[in-house]
Amino acid sequence: MNTSQQRHYDTVEKAIVFIRDHLNRQPNLAEVAEHVHLSEYHLQRVFTEWAGISPKRFMQSLTKERALEVLKSSSTLIDAANNVGLSGTGRLHDLIVSCEAMTPGEVKSLGAQLIISFGEAYTPFGTAVIGWTERGVCFLQFADSDAFETVAILKEQWPLATFKQADAQGIANSIFSGSGNKVHLIVKGTNFQIKVWEALMKSHSGELFSYSQIAERIGSPKASRAVGSAVASNTIGFLIPCHRVIRGDGDVGQFRWGSDRKVAIQGWEAAQLG
Repeated sequence: MNTSQQRHYDTVEKAIVFIRDHLNRQPNLAEVAEHVHLSEYHLQRVFTEWAGISPKRFMQSLTKERALEVLKSSSTLIDAANNVGLSGTGRLHDLIVSCEAMTPGEVKSLGAQLIISFGEAYTPFGTAVIGWTERGVCFLQFADSDAFETVAILKEQWPLATFKQADAQGIANSIFSGSGNKVHLIVKGTNFQIKVWEALMKSHSGELFSYSQIAERIGSPKASRAVGSAVASNTIGFLIPCHRVIRGDGDVGQFRWGSDRKVAIQGWEAAQLG
């Protein structure tokens, strides 16, 4: 991961908040720069180093009109008939992501036989807490200012597991560097939740989907509300890309780690496509 991306995220998030608050009039670079207390040149450099595009291009990616266009063109999820089992892989930039479900015994025992390593790490979207077992990543949540609270969420999921604090930066670098690495996930959820998460994992960077589109893709066209619940229950951020699900009217919608971060991830992914 480019360390400048992490360093610049706080500035980028402040800029995104300002841009979204004034989106109807599309503020110019000078206005955004003044709001974040930087020169236009410095703000331009921050966005270029963080996302690879200019603030102007990033602003263009935030409009509802663009979101609706992407919704219409996002049709590459695998057909519902192929969405069975957990043996498939999904592409995330150049990252290859695969997953498997926790066994019923592991779930029933509340993780009594699990050894879960965890640690804080820098990412392009702020500090994250990552948890993993010898089989794969089981937790990734953005922590903002309170990593202890985020670690507590991990421990609540597996109250009888053995937890070991470790260095998570190497795993974070593998996830966010876009270097063709492979990441395996260990997930815990209902069959329906896992079906939704797997469908999202098979989507592509830069795509956006409505809740109803996901419901249709998994063969449950009347389950939009349940899809929303499954998305909200995801505790492996970014790797299970719930940030790609927006409202049918093009509004960004809610996000477990804040709608501004959701917009940042969407814009960052779109920028990686060139």
